[in-house]
Amino acid sequence: MTHEERRDPIEARVLEHLGRLRLTATREALPALLMEAARKKWTYLDFIDQLTRREVESRQDKRVRMGMTIAHFPMVRTLEGFDFAAQPSVDERLVRELATGSFVAHGTNVLLFGAPGLGKTHLAIGLGRRVVELGHTVLFTTATGLLSVLSKAESEGRLEEKLINSIKPRLLIVDELGYLPFERRAAHLFFQLVNRRYERGSMLITTNQRVSDWGAMFGDEVLATAILDRLLHHSETLMITGESYRLREKRRSGDWRQLFFPAGDNYFSRTHQLISIKP
Repeated sequence: MTHEERRDPIEARVLEHLGRLRLTATREALPALLMEAARKKWTYLDFIDQLTRREVESRQDKRVRMGMTIAHFPMVRTLEGFDFAAQPSVDERLVRELATGSFVAHGTNVLLFGAPGLGKTHLAIGLGRRVVELGHTVLFTTATGLLSVLSKAESEGRLEEKLINSIKPRLLIVDELGYLPFERRAAHLFFQLVNRRYERGSMLITTNQRVSDWGAMFGDEVLATAILDRLLHHSETLMITGESYRLREKRRSGDWRQLFFPAGDNYFSRTHQLISIKP
């Protein structure tokens, strides 16, 4: 006689009902929990607690996995994996506070400033993942990718639709702002996006450009001021300084000399000769 044939008819009926109610995790856990409950002599309340906990945890796990997929993070990075000791300029207390997700609840923006290779993208993804885990919707994009989508939508007459959709994520992460200069039309598109999200949803922006350089970056001082006015009104800022992670790893591995001074290139000798040349 198979296990299915030996199963108590009440248990079979409960399993059928759980299937109809789409309580998948509860249905899968029920047989094992029944045996554990009998062995440990759980009370009715203990049993219900264990059963519902399994269902809640399963649904939370599915929701987080779906949220991570929707967010389109380019890689896996976590706050736990960020080396604060290697980047002492990072305000760890502020990062921990942001990790509570309160900035999203209040519609606050976060701006991360710093040169390339200092961990801005790592922090952005880590905070984004934490926000997903807290139950909020997140979308990650690069500045160039975002503007490409908006430009295409404009040319196809769907800009309004895209701008409306841009409001939907509770947190919009825009990475690498300023790595490439903005054309005038692209700058206006970015302003429209920022304006639509202003006091409606949070933005997290990483940039290698100081605020004083945004006028040149956007090619328009007035437009840059209008963008900054909206981004900084409700905001938290993180300034990151120090040495690039990539160059530090290269130096530690011993490959950095080969990176800058290829074999056979007597750099020091040539430099000495150049310095010694008299005008």
